Amino acid sequence: MWPRLARWVPSLAWMSVIFWFSSRPGSDVPGKIAPLAHFAEYAILGALLMFAASDPARWLDMALVASTYGITDEIHQAFVPGRTPDVGDWVLDTVGALAGALIVARVLQRRQRADTR
Repeated sequence: MWPRLARWVPSLAWMSVIFWFSSRPGSDVPGKIAPLAHFAEYAILGALLMFAASDPARWLDMALVASTYGITDEIHQAFVPGRTPDVGDWVLDTVGALAGALIVARVLQRRQRADTR
């Protein structure tokens, strides 16, 4: 198992990727794909945060961390030319984070049950 602190590195790295995407002026993502992109990038973040927490009971906590990061991401976009904050994007971010965190929590639960047998 990864050392405790090292488990958080993928989450922080992915947050940096999200920040980089949000720093790009205008939108490089076509309108029809943008909602899926928001959902997917935050589903990945929720999953990575759950991996770091490695406690299935903390799925909601990790989803809330990702959702909060989504808020800061939308605020950040207010300062990027051609970008604007959007509550709808944040909702998609949050739903994606919930999905990712729940999927990994379920995997962790199954793994823990298998280990106790």
